[in-house]
Amino acid sequence: MRKSVSYKRHRFPPQIIAHAVWLYFRFPLSLRLVEEMLLERGIVVSYETVRRWALKFGPAYARRLRRKRPNHRDIWHLDEVVVTISGQKHWLWRAVDQDGYVLDEVVQSRRDTKAAKRLLKRLLRKQGGPPRRMITDKLGSFAAAHRQIMPDVEHRSHKGLNNRAENSHLPFRRREQARQGFRSAGGLQRFVNVFSAVRNLFVPPRSRRSARATHLHRLNAMAEWKVAANVAA
Repeated sequence: MRKSVSYKRHRFPPQIIAHAVWLYFRFPLSLRLVEEMLLERGIVVSYETVRRWALKFGPAYARRLRRKRPNHRDIWHLDEVVVTISGQKHWLWRAVDQDGYVLDEVVQSRRDTKAAKRLLKRLLRKQGGPPRRMITDKLGSFAAAHRQIMPDVEHRSHKGLNNRAENSHLPFRRREQARQGFRSAGGLQRFVNVFSAVRNLFVPPRSRRSARATHLHRLNAMAEWKVAANVAA
């Protein structure tokens, strides 16, 4: 665990700051809706203050959240989605595993082999080794990058097989709509770094979807969130 989060020179209690940041990244809420929800609890804070808290504390919390331990039996599902920023197309390249856990995301201005290779190299570095299988859609850039970076790994390329990666875009699309877009590629990258870390924490694995298991998972996730935010009782 990294060094604890400091709230020095902030007049609001850490619990309120952490709760506001949690609301913003956990649910498809705009900054103004978070402001309204806090007001209902008697907490008067502007949406601009919530934005500054999200920018400052969101990455710090995300860095302190535990990542899922890599496994050589993992299956990587890779896909890319277009995001328009200031009239220019960018692509958010994403990799998720067999449980829907987001392994990595990278914003790039290209949709070619070079961009696909960058994603694979980042994944190998972060995961510490290759997966058992790699699944993508029919984009030729993935096939070319696979041949150059990890040719010994099984690669399945089929539109119908990659629903898991495509479905992982849906929560992001809801957030994109709530935010009314992004102003820069860097801002998008910073947002998804935190957003996906929070989602990874709170969404239970596909193998544990009973009501009781989901309830326990969320209780444990909230406890871990409070530890990461340095507001645990």
